[in-house]
Amino acid sequence: MHLFAEQEVIMSTNRKHFSTLAIHHGYNAQDNEGALTPPVHFTSTFAFETAEAGGEMFAGERQGHFYSRISNPTLDLLEKRIAALEGTEAGLALASGIGAISSTMWTLLSPGDEIIVDKTLYGCTFTFLNHGLAKFGIIVTHIDLSDPELLRQTISKKTKVVYFETPANPNMRLVDIAEVSKIAHSHDAMVVVDNTYATPYLSQPIQLGADIVVHSATKYLGGHGDLVAGLVAGKQEVVDQIRLYGMKDMTGACMAPFNAMLVMRGLKTLSLRMDRHCQSAARVAEVLESHPMVESVCYPGLKSFPQHDLAKKQMSDFGGMITFEVKGGMQAGIKVMNALQMIQRAVSLGDAETLVQHPASMTHSTYTPEERLAHGISDGLIRLSVGLEELDDIIEDLHQALKVLDTEKASAKTLAEAMPA
Repeated sequence: MHLFAEQEVIMSTNRKHFSTLAIHHGYNAQDNEGALTPPVHFTSTFAFETAEAGGEMFAGERQGHFYSRISNPTLDLLEKRIAALEGTEAGLALASGIGAISSTMWTLLSPGDEIIVDKTLYGCTFTFLNHGLAKFGIIVTHIDLSDPELLRQTISKKTKVVYFETPANPNMRLVDIAEVSKIAHSHDAMVVVDNTYATPYLSQPIQLGADIVVHSATKYLGGHGDLVAGLVAGKQEVVDQIRLYGMKDMTGACMAPFNAMLVMRGLKTLSLRMDRHCQSAARVAEVLESHPMVESVCYPGLKSFPQHDLAKKQMSDFGGMITFEVKGGMQAGIKVMNALQMIQRAVSLGDAETLVQHPASMTHSTYTPEERLAHGISDGLIRLSVGLEELDDIIEDLHQALKVLDTEKASAKTLAEAMPA
């Protein structure tokens, strides 16, 4: 018996469209005095009808809420919605993306177990695994999961979890979810996918064979840069374990009801926002790729992207994230970033504002220089989260910033020509 109302299984053959689920799933206004917007339950604890009822809830013999670190009606509705959008049985709301990841891993792994992870990961995830879990006797093995054959060669009886991001933060590398899941499951390992970049609107890893999906809901799901939150989705039994052990006992990373309300508000416009993010990013990527001062561009929607065919297979569109390098390396990239006027220099992503950051000195600075090189994160890489501003204004700001390099190049040429032979 679950501590909260069981979350219904969303069958792919009998489900409403994505936007309808995001707006309506799990809520009936007539059950809430006609309130169109779900109420927010600002309470830490819940009163029991009788002492016996409270005891039954604590024993797991009766459904209901008794303390908001474990469950809350507002969070419960958000959890139902992320489960519906990911096409799985249950969801869990947590305080942050890293809270979702750490609560999941503390639940699934024990000393002596191995977790195989992709070689490119968000900096705080990398730190949690290598400076956190590894201290407690868990084996952390990094391989290039974009080559499933390497997983086939590496996986062993000790492997309990295979974990990756796709697209990966920050360099946009993809992992074949279906193929990796087949290999992992043949060795009784679970597959956990960070779906933050793609969101369930563009990719549904569980439908492709993964077991658990994690999100930093701070990003596209919230969508407005005004909250920090995390989400987990998967089978009811596994999510219950993460709730009652990983979150309740190990991390305490419970989401506040107000943040749950904000995430649900973001979900209502997720499909509209993602369409705009994708359309604008595709054009920005083309513009950057054709610019003479840009060395390279990584965006799954470009035909030049090495995994473009895989992107078409497992994503309905290509997202709002781009990485690029300008000619002249790290210092040239910093000059371009500093010359931007509308585009904001800030970490995070998925906001209405277009954001730019330098992974080597910011989000991935927890890697050593040698680790960044080994994990495919170059010092000159610039990460761009394309926002919702008018496309022409985004492109114009990038053009005027890149002119800094054109001007310096022209000045250097003039100086060289003026020097005596």
